[in-house]
Amino acid sequence: MNTKDFKTIVLPLSERIYPMAVRMLGNRTDAEDAIQEIMIKLWEKRKKMENHPNIPGFVFLTARNYCFDLLKKNRIKIDSDSSQLEVVKEPTSQNQMEWKELTSVIEGFLEHIPEQQREVMLMRDFDGLEFAEIAAALQLKIGHVRVLLSRARKQVGMHLKNTYSYE
Repeated sequence: MNTKDFKTIVLPLSERIYPMAVRMLGNRTDAEDAIQEIMIKLWEKRKKMENHPNIPGFVFLTARNYCFDLLKKNRIKIDSDSSQLEVVKEPTSQNQMEWKELTSVIEGFLEHIPEQQREVMLMRDFDGLEFAEIAAALQLKIGHVRVLLSRARKQVGMHLKNTYSYE
């Protein structure tokens, strides 16, 4: 892989792996540093990536593994359910309390669903990754990722229904 290919194929993916790195590492500064290190590692592996059938998947898997390595190295507990959930749209002033409550309820419930379901839901709904990218990062089949996401959403939906049901 030459410099031009690396710049057009791999470097734009850094914007896509950034939310995952922030969620996993817990803050933006560490995530930015991690992205730089990941891109350096990928640059060093560019010859191997040239023949890889799924370059975006390889990039996401490399980023995920690097974040796990950082967490282990720093002896930080790997706990993706304690990450802060960020709302994409800024709530209006009248709904701000409802958004905060809903976010805290979802964060609390995510601790109780299986780890794979939680990881898939966070990667899809909060990091905005595609099914193929999630499958590559978690080394699962796309169909299995869809099933895990469906189950996670169903459990969260049932929990929200039970929480907010006043009957």
